Amino acid sequence: MNQTLTIRIPDELKKDLEEISRIEQKPISDLVRESLRRYIAIQRFRQIRNMVLPFAEAQGILTDDDVFKIVS
Repeated sequence: MNQTLTIRIPDELKKDLEEISRIEQKPISDLVRESLRRYIAIQRFRQIRNMVLPFAEAQGILTDDDVFKIVS
């Protein structure tokens, strides 16, 4: 079920959204939903990373290269 959310944004942001909407031929609501999904996904990733980080550090996994070596 879809819900309606009303937000206030600065005029400049609205102009930017309208321009992107026109260029990409997508409704503003689609752009905003996509942006929120990405933001939420990034926040969830950061939460998980922060939970796992102490365990990884205890195993000597400190860099992206360390992770790459393990999964390769």
